[in-house]
Amino acid sequence: MTEQAAYGYRKDSAVPAFDDSHPIIVFDGACIFCSGWVKFVLRHDRTRRFRFLTAQSPLGTALYRHYELDTRDYETNMLIENGRAFFKSEGSIRMAAGLGYPWKLATILRILPRPLRDALYEWVARNRYRIAGRRDHCFVPTAEHKRRFLG
Repeated sequence: MTEQAAYGYRKDSAVPAFDDSHPIIVFDGACIFCSGWVKFVLRHDRTRRFRFLTAQSPLGTALYRHYELDTRDYETNMLIENGRAFFKSEGSIRMAAGLGYPWKLATILRILPRPLRDALYEWVARNRYRIAGRRDHCFVPTAEHKRRFLG
């Protein structure tokens, strides 16, 4: 993962153009744990703020490559917000905060040092298939939610 300028992916010819006017959660669509998080966000995102993208999609893969992430072992969800990418614990905290109260209380986790937060995130990410399992195919949104998914 590299820190890059806001909207830097727009200058990367390998990243297809996409609508980034809403925050986008890029997730492992084959991971039941990750898909469960997306279902949670869909249920609690009363303002329909977030859009979603599977990491396995062509655009998801291009974004993972752009940020120098492994495109076969998706050990972090990614939040793209205001042209910036957030990963691991910071991305998750920002996602929860974006859902409003009471979920925004997750920002209190920032009192923990980022290396500690990220170590916990990485442990869950490494064990996510053992914790929740894996699908043979990517997450498929319901017809009601389909327009909130990119790619």
